Amino acid sequence: MPTRNVIDDLDLLAGDDDVALATLVAATGSTSKKVGAKMLVGQSGRLLGGVTIGGCVDAQVIEAADEIIRTGGRRVLSISLDDDEAFEIGLTCGGAVSVLLERIGPRNDDDVTATAHRAARRSLDSGRAVVIATPFDGAPGALVVDETGWRDGSLGDPSLDDEAAAIATGAIRAGSRVETIQGRQFFFDRQAPPTTLVIIGAGQIAMSLTRMARELDMRSIVIDGRERYATRERFPDADEIRVGMPSEIAADIAPNARVAILLIAHDYKYDLPVLRQSLRAPVGYIGMLGSKKRGGAVRELLREEGFTDEELARIHSPIGLDLGGKSPAEVALSILAEIVSVQSGKRA
Repeated sequence: MPTRNVIDDLDLLAGDDDVALATLVAATGSTSKKVGAKMLVGQSGRLLGGVTIGGCVDAQVIEAADEIIRTGGRRVLSISLDDDEAFEIGLTCGGAVSVLLERIGPRNDDDVTATAHRAARRSLDSGRAVVIATPFDGAPGALVVDETGWRDGSLGDPSLDDEAAAIATGAIRAGSRVETIQGRQFFFDRQAPPTTLVIIGAGQIAMSLTRMARELDMRSIVIDGRERYATRERFPDADEIRVGMPSEIAADIAPNARVAILLIAHDYKYDLPVLRQSLRAPVGYIGMLGSKKRGGAVRELLREEGFTDEELARIHSPIGLDLGGKSPAEVALSILAEIVSVQSGKRA
């Protein structure tokens, strides 16, 4: 599942000299779209994406986007909703949404917004999360900061860039949000490559994991030493299927904070070699199927090999949140729930 950003969608609107980018920057209540959801409106009238699930809000956004294409600049559209309108777009009750609208010239090398999204794309292609900081007040400028601290662009003032970069670093983990700096409002738009599930063991739980992962925009790599298990027929939703020694295959996958190692084969000869590699690698999650007793035994073996208590604490075993389910699909749900919890920095 390749990473996409605005530049990919602009390519789909080839032929439109000007395009309006609409971004959901705030919503009261519980919405079915996340802050950061985007819609592109082409000069030709073509549409891509949406800031809500449809209805009155998107209709108003499209009307405002057409105006932005004509006038240029940047503005925030605030829309208040009564209960019926809110229900229509996935809010539990009446509230408000705020949408940032910008005109982009896809083929204009001097277009600040397009340049920022191209820079973000480079970070995403390298497996790094990135934040684009954009002012609400229409002033030209955009600052791109990725998780290594690399920057591109400017908001027009070095001190403003430094403050924005510090906020962007926090937004990389916490998510997109609006912040005020020096009396001005800015939107910090977090973008990140998809989480990659490295699933060791091609059993029933793995099959459920790959199905659910696709719905969550996660990539999945299924690894098993048994050719009859690791097949495309059994795993039509997997992004990759690899047959061979799991520890050797897993070692070829670049570790980063969006890689989750899932040991669900329940086999020591698979689990221990992969754990030895993963516990000292910068992966974001390590989970192992089994009871508390089995997890304790594995930790003790690794402790005797020199792994520290801090390193061993990274192993989530028993794997997944305790949701009370027993079926393969229910176990898969608990595993994915725990991964989302860990990535969000929430206590399980």
